[in-house]
Amino acid sequence: MLTMPHTRTTSIPASGTDVTLRSGSYKAHVASVGASLRALTLDGRDLVVPFAADEVRPAYRGATLVPWPNRVVDGEYAFAGRTHRLALSDPGRPNALHGLGVWLDFEIVEQSADAVTLAAEIVPQAGYPWRVHVETTYRLGPDGLTQTVVATNESADAAPFGTGPHPYLVAGAAPLDEWTLALPADRVLEVTDDQLAPIDLADVTGSARFDWRVARALGDVEIDHAFTGLGRIDDLATVRLLDPSGTGVEMVWDDACPWVQIHTADLPPLPDGSIDPGHRAGLAVEPMTCAPDAFNADRYDYDAGLVVIEPGASVAASWRIAGITI
Repeated sequence: MLTMPHTRTTSIPASGTDVTLRSGSYKAHVASVGASLRALTLDGRDLVVPFAADEVRPAYRGATLVPWPNRVVDGEYAFAGRTHRLALSDPGRPNALHGLGVWLDFEIVEQSADAVTLAAEIVPQAGYPWRVHVETTYRLGPDGLTQTVVATNESADAAPFGTGPHPYLVAGAAPLDEWTLALPADRVLEVTDDQLAPIDLADVTGSARFDWRVARALGDVEIDHAFTGLGRIDDLATVRLLDPSGTGVEMVWDDACPWVQIHTADLPPLPDGSIDPGHRAGLAVEPMTCAPDAFNADRYDYDAGLVVIEPGASVAASWRIAGITI
């Protein structure tokens, strides 16, 4: 039997189908793999650390995190009387990292000049035996780029769930150490040094590493921690970064996300000893509907914020990134 070679009429970039959005002075690129924010600019200035269309997305840069953000410690959790074991995916640590949707190729279901909606199915699988339909919309407007995630449980049983984004924000041309951070969070989640497994909540008061309620320069601080106890104005929490030049970027979200992970993107040297180009290139600001390891919420004496979606029900969360100038 003669087998004909498979041919493509079009070439799909490594990061998936690329969608360009424009509104006023804003421009965004969304990649379909992981429904990832590939680039966002205001008047040509980067607001997030970008990556190329025909590049395998570096780690989780800009990805949509579903059905959990952050980590499930040891990749194991109990829910509704059953123990589940997930594949370990946290390099160098025994954790299941950032959900199951990050390498799915989302389908574009609706598109316009300033908005795109993408959808994917989290199918029942080892470690997560529920079917969850995920739909996310990116929309550009005068106030920046808003992303909304809607998850619907299509299973017969209730499903644990969490979501959040993973952008690395860029304030301006100066190094990250010179950027000023304002983070209105009263508490930080203490974690183990090796696995980043949660230990307990701590008050940030007086901590040079964790108290950013009064804006100040980041300096050489290293952070990879979740914060909560967020101060809000009109129910909105805002994290703001400013460059010494006066440019900046902010991220805003409502109380659907009571947690936020902050990461200064400290990366080890490359095998040849050179500096990884992503090292401290941007500040990861990740609003989250739940805490790290929320699938193991019963282990902790604080509210980890685990979302449980009943059969046929939907939950939603959204956040916005905007450029600022002072």
